[in-house]
Amino acid sequence: MRIDILTIFPEVFRSGYLQTGILGKAIQKNIISINVVNIRDFADDPHRSTDDRPYGGGEGMVMKPEPVTKAIESLDKGGGKSLRVLMSPQGEKFDQGLAWQLSKYDQLVLICGRYEGVDERVKELCVDREISIGDYVLSGGELAALVVIDAVARLIPGVLGNYGSAMEDSFKDGLLEYPHYTRPRVFRGKAVPEVLLSGDHEKIRLWRRKEALRRTALRRPDLLARARLDEKDRGMLKDLGFEVKLRGKD
Repeated sequence: MRIDILTIFPEVFRSGYLQTGILGKAIQKNIISINVVNIRDFADDPHRSTDDRPYGGGEGMVMKPEPVTKAIESLDKGGGKSLRVLMSPQGEKFDQGLAWQLSKYDQLVLICGRYEGVDERVKELCVDREISIGDYVLSGGELAALVVIDAVARLIPGVLGNYGSAMEDSFKDGLLEYPHYTRPRVFRGKAVPEVLLSGDHEKIRLWRRKEALRRTALRRPDLLARARLDEKDRGMLKDLGFEVKLRGKD
């Protein structure tokens, strides 16, 4: 996958997070390529201005349409499946399902807004989707873009050492993930659940499913309403003291 990032602060992406860990290795292996574009390079005045006062008055500044549009249009689509995304608090909420959708593209163009936002005409002319990582306001779209890159990248085959890890992540089927344990067997009086030491794979699978349901019901009950549950799941939830309606059923 190729990821193009449009920003007025390219230094955010040229050092640090993208060069470390899983993402750094994926870039080194050419599984993912990152292209950072400085929007200021497309400004047409000596001061490389990318913002101006809003029409109609009001506080703050608005990103000008010309440099942002020129930056987007400068990109080569490469002939694959491409999507242009504006990181915006007004966009659709980013979640694991959306991360899976984005992972199917050959190219993602992530546009990082600043100030009070981007001139509306940029959205009308050049943007396919607007995405928000949560109901709060950041200083710009750079951190949001990094979140999207990280979540999407791990779903691309070859990025994780064990692709099965992505299949077991939280939110895979609408639930939080079950608890994890490793050595030592007992730590400060806290023992690993005996079922995980039993060697019985079916018992372990059922325990993990039940714990995922328990954790989701306690911490994120809102997720259960749209999770992929079956009759066995509902039975487990009932045993745990939770009553949840299955999707599409009364």
